[in-house]
Amino acid sequence: MTRRLDPVRNLLLKLADQRSVSLAALSTMIGRNSSYLQQFVRKGSPKVLAERDRLKLAQFFGVHERELGGLQEKSYDSFRLGREPELVEIPRLAVHAAAGGGAFNSEETAFDAFRFSRRWLVEQGLERADLSAITVEGDSMEPLLNHGDEILVDHSLSAFSDGVHVVRLGENVFVKRVASAGAGRFTLLSQNPAYPPIDVMADDLEIVGRVVWKGGRI
Repeated sequence: MTRRLDPVRNLLLKLADQRSVSLAALSTMIGRNSSYLQQFVRKGSPKVLAERDRLKLAQFFGVHERELGGLQEKSYDSFRLGREPELVEIPRLAVHAAAGGGAFNSEETAFDAFRFSRRWLVEQGLERADLSAITVEGDSMEPLLNHGDEILVDHSLSAFSDGVHVVRLGENVFVKRVASAGAGRFTLLSQNPAYPPIDVMADDLEIVGRVVWKGGRI
């Protein structure tokens, strides 16, 4: 049975057809892999377009961002006028990033969401970030990150810089401090000295995103 598409996905297909542009080409235009929008339309993953992707597509097609699933209004006047702050939902994904020996990458499905103040995101320089929250598993990043901590991951990488990242090696997902080792190589570093560095070829490593915030129990 053919999957019935929602209005946003139907509109995206219609706009692409009118412009005679493929979903693969649009995916590349917004800085994603070529199958990204095909998966969004046909498989429903991700459930909603990230804000930066909506903006780029809306600008390309000359439509309002809300037609592609964006908010009706984007104004910070509410803070000055004492109104309720505008909240942004960040999906919590059913993925565990191992800070130890590695964890199988389960289906990247949002089971819940955190709500962050849009003003806070602006103050942190994350208003255009493509964010999701995942759980840390293991002890190799202690004391920086503890087992059970939830971390915000920014997937909107423009260029690599050394720092704490979520990375994928094969079917395993890790959270590590990633450092460039030159000549097409990276070194994955743990905070816990019991775990030795791991040298990997750049072609074998997928950088999922940079860790920009953590939260956990005291």
